[in-house]
Amino acid sequence: MKIQILGTGCPKCKQVEANAREAVKNLNIEAVIEKVTDINRIIDFGIIATPALAVDGDVKFSGRIPSVEEIERIIR
Repeated sequence: MKIQILGTGCPKCKQVEANAREAVKNLNIEAVIEKVTDINRIIDFGIIATPALAVDGDVKFSGRIPSVEEIERIIR
C-alpha cells in the first residue's frame, strides 16, 4: 500500500503525515508513506485544496486534516 501526503510542507500537511503514520502503526500494516510537495504533481491529482491524502493514487481526503481513526477506516 502506498499512502501519499499531498502538500507543500505546512503544519497541517505535517499533521496529516503524523496521523497517517500512527494509523499504519495502529493497524500493524506495511505501507510506504510518501510526501508529495511538488506543486505540479499535486495538481496532477486534481485537488484544489491541501493538505490531501491519497491511498494507492486515489485521493481520499482533501482540504482538511483527517483523524487517525478516519485514516484507519480507509486503509483497512
